[in-house]
Amino acid sequence: MALLYGLLWRFLLVVVHVNRALVSWLRVWLRSWKDRLWERAMATFLSLEKLPVHIGLLVAEEEPSYTDIANLVVWCMAVGISYVSVYDNHGIFRKNNSRLLEEIVRQQQDLLGVDGSKYNVEFLSNSSDKHQPTVKVLSPEDGKQSIVQAAQQLCRSVENKERRSKDISVSMLDILLRGTLQCNIPDPELVLKFGPVNSTLGFLPWHIRLTEFISLPSHRNVSYEDMLGALQRYGVCQQRLGQ
Repeated sequence: MALLYGLLWRFLLVVVHVNRALVSWLRVWLRSWKDRLWERAMATFLSLEKLPVHIGLLVAEEEPSYTDIANLVVWCMAVGISYVSVYDNHGIFRKNNSRLLEEIVRQQQDLLGVDGSKYNVEFLSNSSDKHQPTVKVLSPEDGKQSIVQAAQQLCRSVENKERRSKDISVSMLDILLRGTLQCNIPDPELVLKFGPVNSTLGFLPWHIRLTEFISLPSHRNVSYEDMLGALQRYGVCQQRLGQ
C-alpha cells in the first residue's frame, strides 16, 4: 500500500509540473502571438498617409472602461498622434485622471514593452513638453461653460473700460477660450464617438468646426481593426468649414 501511495504521489507531482510547464508555455505563446498581431497592426497604422495631430475620444456611455480607453490612448501614441483628448459628459475621467494615467502606463508597458520608454505620456499642463504625446482629460466644464466665462470676461473688460465694445471680435473670444483650456495645441481633427447617443454631448463646441466625427458602437473591447478602420475613413475625408 505504501508503494502505491508513493507512486500516486509521484504521479501527482508529474501532473503538477506538466501543468505548470504548459501554463508557462501558453503564456509565452500568447505573448508572442499578441506581439506579432501588434507588429502587423503597427505596420498597417504607419502606412496611413494621413493621421490627425489631435484626436478626441468621446465616451457617450454610462460605464466607462479605463482599460479600454487606456488602450486607445496608447495606440494613438504609438502611431504618432501627438495629442489625445479624453471626454465624457459626466466628467468621470476628469475626476479620476490619476486612475486613468495609471492604467495608461500599465497598458503602455503591456503593449509596447521596452519600447514604451519612447512614448512617455503626461497630462497637459502649462509646462507640457511639446515633443512627447500629451493627454488632455476634458469634461463639460471645458465646453459651453468656458464660452460663458470668456464672454463674461469680455463684458467685464468693457465695463471696466479696458476694451471698447466695438473692439470685441470672434478672434478675441477665440484667444480667451484657448487660454482657459491651456491650449497651445491644435483643434482636434478627428473625434471618435463611442456609444449610441447621436450627440457631441458638449465636447468643445468652439473647437470642432473642422472636426471629423466617426461613431463606433462602444469603447469596450475596441480592436486594432476598429481603430484602423476609423483612421482610414478619416484619411479619405475632406474637411470643409461649415460642412
